[in-house]
Amino acid sequence: MITLKGVTLRRGARVLLDNTSVTINTGERVGLIGRNGAGKSTLFALLDGSLHEDAGEFFRPAQWRLAQVLQEMPETSQSATDFVISGDTALLAAEEEVRLAEASGDGEELAHAYMALHDAGAHDAQARAQSLILGLGFKTTELNNPVDSFSGGWRMRLQLARALMCPSDLLLLDEPTNHLDLDALVWLETWLKRYEGTMLVISHDREFLDAISTVTLHLDNEQLTRYGGNYSVFEETRAQQLELQQNAYAKQQDRIAHLQSFISRFKAKATKAKQAQSRVKALERIERLAPVLANAEFSFEFKEAANLPNPMLIMDNASFGYPAPAEAAAGTPATVIVRQVTRSVLAGQRIGILGANGQGKSTLVKTIARVLGCISGTISEGKGLHIGYFAQQELDVLRPDETPLEHMVRMAKEGLANGQSGREQDLRSFLGTFNFSGDMVKQAVGTMSGGEKARLVLCMIVWQRPNLLLLDEPTNHLDLATREALSIALNEFEGTVMLVSHDRSLLRSVCDEFWLVSRGGVADFTGDLDDYQRYLLDEAKRNRDSLKASLKSAKEPLKPAESVVAAAARKAPGKLKGLARDQGRVEQALLDLQKEQHSLESRLSNPLAAADLATLGGRMSEIAEELAKLEERWLTLSEQIDSARQTAIS
Repeated sequence: MITLKGVTLRRGARVLLDNTSVTINTGERVGLIGRNGAGKSTLFALLDGSLHEDAGEFFRPAQWRLAQVLQEMPETSQSATDFVISGDTALLAAEEEVRLAEASGDGEELAHAYMALHDAGAHDAQARAQSLILGLGFKTTELNNPVDSFSGGWRMRLQLARALMCPSDLLLLDEPTNHLDLDALVWLETWLKRYEGTMLVISHDREFLDAISTVTLHLDNEQLTRYGGNYSVFEETRAQQLELQQNAYAKQQDRIAHLQSFISRFKAKATKAKQAQSRVKALERIERLAPVLANAEFSFEFKEAANLPNPMLIMDNASFGYPAPAEAAAGTPATVIVRQVTRSVLAGQRIGILGANGQGKSTLVKTIARVLGCISGTISEGKGLHIGYFAQQELDVLRPDETPLEHMVRMAKEGLANGQSGREQDLRSFLGTFNFSGDMVKQAVGTMSGGEKARLVLCMIVWQRPNLLLLDEPTNHLDLATREALSIALNEFEGTVMLVSHDRSLLRSVCDEFWLVSRGGVADFTGDLDDYQRYLLDEAKRNRDSLKASLKSAKEPLKPAESVVAAAARKAPGKLKGLARDQGRVEQALLDLQKEQHSLESRLSNPLAAADLATLGGRMSEIAEELAKLEERWLTLSEQIDSARQTAIS
């Protein structure tokens, strides 16, 4: 177990934990919550050994293996699969043991090293890594892409997969859902529920915490308080405690007032002096309770829009995709993601946009926001349409070298005031309502935290008084209090909301209808979010089964009479015939290696001399590597055959 006894923890001159004690038992799944800046990440630094307590005692079992998501952006040309495999520290240690044993020439040492390599899971490391990568939303065609070829958010997903790949007794996850879509989040929840070690998770997603945590640690006022149960249980228990504390404080204040009144009335009277003095002593003995001081809650509201066109916009046979208009003008060919959408968006609608990763949710929103142009068809806007757009990547709408005040002044100069005052003092005052006050209004945006950038984008949107809100993952980096403020503000907003979010609590509280972006189209989703979660799990299972079937077929001989590919090959041009022949050769090689592998596994199950163990272990390692290369080659040929078959069959 992990214990903190009277621990004090400082960062610089600031005290984050003050003489606090708590116990985390083996196997518990803990949600760590608290306002931004309270010290949650600093507590993780204590747990992972990169920071030490300033006072008190901290204990974590020395033999526990630790896994956590590194926060730095990975910069490497390794393939996605190899990068995630390298997170398996036990496997890397076993590989190093083999290397040293081979260099020493000691047969017995080499035999033990190869057995350790097998026990570390070398035979299925690639499959385990790719299962994690696919679960977090990557495509099968991206498994071997270089890490450097992915954007920042996708690289952080690979960091998460790498942490999950690492065998561990203690797993630390700091905001693991920030870069995930809802489908990847549902998959992660399922994975974490099966995790058998001790886990601590920092998150501001209440439904995620409810799903995966069994204990809640609340970091507040330099103290850690342990609550049994998930976030909802914590919230209810905490509210009851605060109510009892406030009632006790009120009763104590009444008693103090009564004693003080008696003392004031009778301290000058000789006949009552003794009683008054006893009241003074009683008053001094009272252990004063502190009043319940609620943290200053952040709140805001969308001002009434100048007008509400109805319909807001009409999409007529519109197709969405890339590139942006400027690139298209330069001759870059278009890639269509969502096709032939005919829909209307009406005043007052609350639309949640659902869809698995890569299906085109953000592309749809960007096109409506005029960031991208229609590939074909039209989008007709209602007269007086005024869009407020929250981009998934805040820096798509923010300039890192500008200050919040400069952003507001620029909007005013660009004529985006929509009835608001553009005077600098009024802009400063408006920024203050979003907690940008004093020197913060002149701080460069690039130096701000993710939560501060998100608040600035919200501030800019509210100031423009939009009548259509396009929100693409607005809760990334927002704490629970700000998410709650956003939910309240959206429910009071009189215009139209189109929302993409992995925060199911926000979707449930704001949206009354859902659109599903899937397989190149947009359709109404008639169920609720629980139905959608089941849909995502079914889709994930279907994809896994499809991948397993592909790998399984790679291990079976090709049956020309039953094979669509072979049938197409008989009447196909030479290219397809050649691909089919190559695939047949790969399949035969896979079969031969698998037969040898099964034979060696049978021999290894019996007692053998050290030299024989070393020889067989070495051959098993070679076979595992050869099988991985052949399976990769088979998948590549399958993709090439699918492409050629479309031409051949048509």
